[in-house]
Amino acid sequence: MNGKVTPGVQIEGFQAEARLGKVRWTICAMLFAATTINYMDRTVLGLLKPTLMQTVANHGIGLTEDSYGTVVAFFTLFYAIGLLAAGRFVDKVGTRIGYMVVMGLWSIAAMGHSLVNSVFQLGIARACLGIGESGNFPAANKTVAEWFPQKERALATGIFNSGANIGVILAALIVPLVTASFGWHYAFLVTGVFSATWILVWFLKYRKPTEHRTLAAGELAHINQDPPEKPYASMPWIKLLGIPQTWAFSIPKGLTDPIWWFYLYWLPDFFSKQYHLDLKHLGMPLIIVYSASSVGSVGGGWLPSYLIRKGLSAERARMTVMLFCATLVVPVFLINYVSSEWIAIALLSLAAAAHQGWSCNLFTTASDMFPRSAVGSVTGIGAMAGAVTGFGFAKLAGHLLQVSNSYAVLFIIAASVYLFSWFCMVLLAPGLKKVELPA
Repeated sequence: MNGKVTPGVQIEGFQAEARLGKVRWTICAMLFAATTINYMDRTVLGLLKPTLMQTVANHGIGLTEDSYGTVVAFFTLFYAIGLLAAGRFVDKVGTRIGYMVVMGLWSIAAMGHSLVNSVFQLGIARACLGIGESGNFPAANKTVAEWFPQKERALATGIFNSGANIGVILAALIVPLVTASFGWHYAFLVTGVFSATWILVWFLKYRKPTEHRTLAAGELAHINQDPPEKPYASMPWIKLLGIPQTWAFSIPKGLTDPIWWFYLYWLPDFFSKQYHLDLKHLGMPLIIVYSASSVGSVGGGWLPSYLIRKGLSAERARMTVMLFCATLVVPVFLINYVSSEWIAIALLSLAAAAHQGWSCNLFTTASDMFPRSAVGSVTGIGAMAGAVTGFGFAKLAGHLLQVSNSYAVLFIIAASVYLFSWFCMVLLAPGLKKVELPA
């Protein structure tokens, strides 16, 4: 063997992949669509912030920087409360029913925003949305664990996670048009039709691999190629808190999730204040930043598979890519010292892309370290940690902007937490050691 790949081998590999089947990637596409809808619902508020800060006489509701931070904090607090049960609920009832239920809850809450006429009512609506949206990522992560072998999970997670970026882009395109034509109340209604369609398709098409009618035997064998898991008893999440690997997942989630929410809720305001862009002109910077983050999500998911093919173990490949992404985030602190809008967009694009590459691999570490029966619960615990710290970060952001009108401290925090999180993972779960739960 000379180490070269002949054209004949390449053709045979392509034919083998074609014979294998693509049902699992169809399932991944449905997860992508669900996450897109999730983030469309979540993004509307940030886009409407300048509008809602106007007085009632000018069709706003009189938001201030401080009250906006409180409203965002309400969402994250109740998102955290919802996560106490969301992952466990999905583990109990399964992904088919569980996903439909959480999608229905958050969609109703999102459309309910169209009825608000005060800051207090807006806070209640965001709290309800937080409870509903808490189920998306535990359900999606558990679905990936059911449908993909370990070596493909980061790529599948990167693909569905990129729906978050597409959701932001679609919202940036749709919300200004709807608001200009019909008013801001109607902007909260636009995703309802997408949600209803998705729920129907999921109900009709989704089954577990062993129950799926169109799944070929070869693809089922491919999905189940990892060593079979022992039958584990369901473990309450309170007991999972005593396992170091739970914290190796949850601490990085707790430190880095608030940064993504900071971008989601405050970037429109940052561009508005720093570069005087109104609602009609916010679209292009946001589209560029979140298009880059989509590339980071898919690329970050693909890179571990490439390193595995080059001979690295799945765990080492995962940690290598996460270290790379954590390093790429650091330059975002320079945004405090640039005056060019396009340099700021470039720095934010790099940071957002690196975050999504980090995030899709971090999600996958839960299924690397835990059996499938616990993935939903562990994901819920980690996401809850992100929501709890997100609550505090939202309050901090609102307060700092109220008193200083400066984003400097917030971007310094955003630049530094990823490397710290990576070292926490190395200390708590060296090599992403697999957890042995009671049989």
